Parts: sequence; structure tokens; C-alpha cells
Amino acid sequence: MLSTGALRAHLLAARLAGPVATSREESLRSYRLFAARDPRVLIGIDPEWSWNERDLIGLMADKCGVSGDPRRTSGHDVIDPERTLVALDAFAERLEAVAQRKGAVLLGTGHPHRLLGFYAAIADALSAAGCSVLTPAHGRCVDITTRFGLRTYNLHYVRGVALVREPEAKSSGCETGAHSHSPLPVRTALAAAAESGGPLPELVVGDHGWVCGAGQLGFEAIGLADTDDPALFVGEAEGAVSVVVPLDDAVRSDYYLPLTRYVLNRACLSQ
Repeated sequence: MLSTGALRAHLLAARLAGPVATSREESLRSYRLFAARDPRVLIGIDPEWSWNERDLIGLMADKCGVSGDPRRTSGHDVIDPERTLVALDAFAERLEAVAQRKGAVLLGTGHPHRLLGFYAAIADALSAAGCSVLTPAHGRCVDITTRFGLRTYNLHYVRGVALVREPEAKSSGCETGAHSHSPLPVRTALAAAAESGGPLPELVVGDHGWVCGAGQLGFEAIGLADTDDPALFVGEAEGAVSVVVPLDDAVRSDYYLPLTRYVLNRACLSQ
């Protein structure tokens, strides 16, 4: 069992927490866009409350530990590792609960190059515990608006984890998938599950639009988010999202391995 102290030290050494690579400028830009209800930053959440930039800075200071001073406009953002640890425990509790009732789960990521291994290990553990790991709409086309215009992607599952790929991408080898914030893939997957008459997920695990899109539709959703992803934390504050873990979501993939071990141990899912 990885101790809390050892994990805290790893979070700081790997820059998953503490001073992170995400800049204050990036985060403040996201808060301004969210306040303006820009769909690129809402990523599936339809806020019930009115959020201005100052409100969002206060929320992110509370949830992540970033500076609550709106006059601080440059430098690296900071995530409080204690907040990350508390959220990881809550994240593990939700995994344990769904495993105990052998519920159906859906996992998806917009960060496949970084986080696929983290989610795949969770999918394996939940499957071993008797959960159904759902893979609806595999191969389905999803049209997503990007900064380059409308792009068509294909929805794929790798080791039980959903991601999107460009149509010309190979389905094997080291290629994993595309970076995406869109909620359209999870909406596509959930619609396909409903249309087929198959089980719907009791829990959705992921990041970006996978969490926000599912939570907005009323599914329990938990996930990871960086300081420039206010939508997930707004969703948590408003009750649409169950748990959000604040951390840098774009470090080396192997840096997430200690988090995987910690979460599975806390959820009583270690094999």
C-alpha cells in the first residue's frame, strides 16, 4: 500500500501537484471564456449559476489551491497536493461503491497519450470485480468542431477505455488517439447504449467532455482535471459531477502509475 506521504512526495516530484506546467495565463483565459459561456470551455456543462471570472478564480482557489488573487496574472499555477489527495480518496470511494454492486461503467479520455494507462488499469480492476465495462458505439463517427474547423473522428475503445481517433489513424501499434475536450463522444456512446436497450452506466470515469457531458445528462461522473479546466469543478460545485481530482493532466504517462496503485488500493480493487 502506497502511503499518503509517499504519494504526496510523488505528486510534488512529478509536478502533478505543487507548481504545475499549466500557466496562470492559460487558466485565466479559460476562466474568461467560461464566464462568456464559450462552448469550447464549457465542454458539456450548462451552468445553472452565473459565473464571472472572479467567481471562477475563487472556486478554483478552493478546489485546486491556485492563487485566489485576480491580480496575479502570470507564472505557473499551483495545485495543493492535499486537495489532490482528498479528491483521490473520494474518487476511490466511488469506484469501490460501483464495484461492490457490480454496476456497469463507462470510461473515456480526451488525454489518451497521457492517461490511457490510468483508466485502463481501472477498467481491468472493475471488470475483475464483476462490473460490466461498456463499449457502446465502437467505430461510430463523431463530428467535432475544432480550431481547424469541423473534423470527423471515430470512437474507439482501447483496453475498455473510449477515445477518438482520426479516420486515417491506424487501430494498432503505438498510436492511441486524439486529444479532445468535446462532450460529443460521450453523448454518442450514451445514446448508442440507450438505443441498443443494453445497460446504461452507473458510473462514468474520465476527463474533459467525458465527465462534463455525462454529468450534465444525469449520470454519476468522476474524473481528473487541470487548473485550466473550470467546467469540471463548476459541475462539481453545482452537483452535476460527483468527484473531480485536481492535478496536471498532461505529464508523462508513467507518472500516473503511483496514483493508479493508490486509487485501486483505496478502492479495495488491487489484484
